[in-house]
Amino acid sequence: MNILLLGSGAREHALAYKISKSRLTKKIFCAPGNAGIGQLAQCAALDLADFKQLIDFAKKEKIDFTIVGPEAPLAAGIVDEFLKHGLKIFGPVKAAARLESSKVFAKEIMAKYNVPTADFEIFDNLNSARAYVKKIGAPCVIKADGLAQGKGVVVAKTIEEANQALDLMINKRVFGEAGNKVIIEECLEGEEASILVLTDGENLLPLVSSQDHKRIFDGDLGPNTGGMGAYSPAPVVSEKLFAEILRDIIRPTLEALRKEGVIYKGVLYAGIMITNKGPKTLEFNVRFGDPETEAILPRLDSDLLEVMLTLAEGDISKLKLKWKKEACVCVVCASQGYPGKYDKGKEIFGLDDVAKLKDIVVFHAGTRKEGKKILTNGGRVLGVTGLGSTIKEAIEKTYGAVEKIRFDGMQYRRDIGRRAI
Repeated sequence: MNILLLGSGAREHALAYKISKSRLTKKIFCAPGNAGIGQLAQCAALDLADFKQLIDFAKKEKIDFTIVGPEAPLAAGIVDEFLKHGLKIFGPVKAAARLESSKVFAKEIMAKYNVPTADFEIFDNLNSARAYVKKIGAPCVIKADGLAQGKGVVVAKTIEEANQALDLMINKRVFGEAGNKVIIEECLEGEEASILVLTDGENLLPLVSSQDHKRIFDGDLGPNTGGMGAYSPAPVVSEKLFAEILRDIIRPTLEALRKEGVIYKGVLYAGIMITNKGPKTLEFNVRFGDPETEAILPRLDSDLLEVMLTLAEGDISKLKLKWKKEACVCVVCASQGYPGKYDKGKEIFGLDDVAKLKDIVVFHAGTRKEGKKILTNGGRVLGVTGLGSTIKEAIEKTYGAVEKIRFDGMQYRRDIGRRAI
């Protein structure tokens, strides 16, 4: 089969890495791709917002199956458009993608159908929002309604911080239209976990548990990022707790969408807070998590492409996923200044040395090739990933590999996976 993979991050590199091993794969195209993906696929400089261009490309290159990595094309309805042209594609339709593209929609669904989540109120007026913050006090969580690349959530420890976040979102429009509405919700306490499932709208194939590290600095300090590392499995998610999350959060959400006339097909990601009152939903994403995917897929022993194709065609009830027993850790190497302003074009050294290491794979995020050089081309640059018989061993192997890589201004957290030990 000819496969078209959409996206340019480490998540897409991890997908390309896994798909390249499938017996069904003939050739992979990736739009727009990056330097790492370019080693596995033919990269094409296509605009992910231009659906006509993508559909024309899929027809011209005789693409059998398209896989969507990032959330923006899903939110804009790429799956609906491809299906109209009779093209097979993996991902939820636009109406289902609203679970991620509108936090307000997701919260209203959860409230209507009693899916456990934090108490919340919705605002589009700065004065009303500030009055509510004054009423409930701090800490509280401020969320922009729309897509903001993982940066539209502020955990405000003081009323002043909450008011600053509201001013940035509603008044100064730092997230543009994504800040037309904001959610103010109670600050849940506990430990976070990421639960991903593949679903045909009714049947579930759960992926193994993982835990993300959102803050830029060690000890969960500093601003939120798209994710600075992940590990799998997450020991906090016992078998009993996993079953509870599927029963009380995932299945009721899919059922709620069905009752609203929407069939959800694809991968569904639930960000969960494990509180002393049980698991509660922080957010839903409608695509593979990043960097969770980089920590989960190296553990998968099944043919991912075969599973995705079966899902897109309809019924996954007869499928089972096989997993390696090893643990996996992914450490993100980022540009200096990220998640704020950063420079691009710094040469990356040490990748050839790391390529010789056993049980290590480096997933490229923001990179590009110039001649024989690999240069930085984004905020998150690399996801260095290692397998080990235990989380401790996976951490040691991964950081051993990170130490062999360098580029000007490289920053990374030194405590990824420590929580699990």
